[in-house]
Amino acid sequence: MDSVFALVAAGVASAFAVELYLSWRTRKRLHAEVWALAFGAYALASWALVIGLTFGWSTVSFRLFYWFGAIANIPLLAAGSIALVVSERAARRFLTPTLLWVVFGFFATFLAPFVNQLPTEGVPEGSQVFDFTFMIDALTLPGPRLFAAISGGVGSLVIVVLSLVTIVRVVRSNRELAIANGLIIAGALAPALGGTLTALGTSESLSLTLMVGITLLWFGYRKAVAARPRVAASVGNG
Repeated sequence: MDSVFALVAAGVASAFAVELYLSWRTRKRLHAEVWALAFGAYALASWALVIGLTFGWSTVSFRLFYWFGAIANIPLLAAGSIALVVSERAARRFLTPTLLWVVFGFFATFLAPFVNQLPTEGVPEGSQVFDFTFMIDALTLPGPRLFAAISGGVGSLVIVVLSLVTIVRVVRSNRELAIANGLIIAGALAPALGGTLTALGTSESLSLTLMVGITLLWFGYRKAVAARPRVAASVGNG
């Protein structure tokens, strides 16, 4: 069943990424561009999860799954939210260190040694595979679990705060948009929770949280797009 959930998440995320990319091609707005990257990462992580659950994990497939899913996508989604709710200038200031963080996370994910062999079934838990730090010669470096925990925590906090601000601002004048942002909060928290729990060593129902999260995000996005003529939204003005 986990592989089915992961397959649905991968399909929905891929379609969402394409929709956002086409929106960016039409209007050249920063939030749509960054969200297309974010949900592209979400989709690639989900496809890697499908491969791992169906055919067994390889070193490459697991590292790609971990980097795209636990480190890259939530901070990028947060940067897109800042572009729409605050300003593109503020988003670019946030995006520069975010991209550096994601790049450093990539090297940490692919350089850190596995502390144990990958399991043959299920989703490997973060604590089974990586340490919080690792050594190169005599140098101690932050490990993938640390990058994932911070990415999920900080990125989710930004998304939730901006969505709550939008809800408070529009709840009386545009109830549909307030509901849409509530869906966005739930959708952002579900995969972030799954990714953070995986980074900390608990991966049960990860496929389900990915499927639920992307579905809620897409519904929230579509609902906010419908409310857009009346007021700006957080994630939903693509």
